[in-house]
Amino acid sequence: MPFAERLVTSVQQAQTQKTQEFVRDNLNTMAVKLGQMQAQLLRLDSLGERVSALSGVKLPEKSSDARGGQGGPLVTESKPLSSIELQHEIDRLAQVVELRSDSFTALESQLIDQRLKSSLLPTILPIAASNIGSSFGWRLDPIAGVNAMHEGIDFIAEPGTRVISAAGGVVAAAEFHPQYGNMIEIDHGNQLSSRYAHLSRLLVKPGQVIKRGQEIAASGNTGRSTGPHLHFEVRYNGIPQNPARFLQQSAEKNSSAKLAQAIPGKSANRK
Repeated sequence: MPFAERLVTSVQQAQTQKTQEFVRDNLNTMAVKLGQMQAQLLRLDSLGERVSALSGVKLPEKSSDARGGQGGPLVTESKPLSSIELQHEIDRLAQVVELRSDSFTALESQLIDQRLKSSLLPTILPIAASNIGSSFGWRLDPIAGVNAMHEGIDFIAEPGTRVISAAGGVVAAAEFHPQYGNMIEIDHGNQLSSRYAHLSRLLVKPGQVIKRGQEIAASGNTGRSTGPHLHFEVRYNGIPQNPARFLQQSAEKNSSAKLAQAIPGKSANRK
């Protein structure tokens, strides 16, 4: 029947039109969300660059197809995205997000690595001392009276003064030494170690894991010594280094008068 056919056709067309409008509205909504996500991604890129600049850690290179900032006035009538175009943009954005995620993961890994390395550098003042007996370098030996190399820094302190680890690590030795007296040596990894000598009391054992700033001993006057003090050494691959080079890193970040006073080049020449 012609009337019934026209009625069915009209209903089908109306339903098809509604379906198309519904799909078009959903596509437009998804396109708006896609644009918002792209803007958020640009803000994340900017944040990553600022974090990289502040931390001094370089971000991995972006891919050649990565888009920079976009914008400008709308000079032509907008054209809605088709479902295929929208899917293509979503796939591209997902790929960019994955790349950025990898970049941030790499940045986090490098920052963690930097933090671990800094925590293993002996940069903390090992004792609360106001005076230096002898600094690193050549001096007149106070016992033998001859010119000799002093391989550390002597901090003048009363017996029993708290001694802390200048960095985290593992105790390599905690024993009596004829020259050093009661001595502790801590291995900080990467061929770097620190020594604490002439101690009155040892509070750690070989093989023990030590945290940065942990109390490890009490100062004293044991071994080859002319008076109460702490002899502090830093060694790289077994070769003595000037501890002031490491302590200076903390002095630059800490305005403590004691810390600044503990790193001068002058020496009172007291062992």
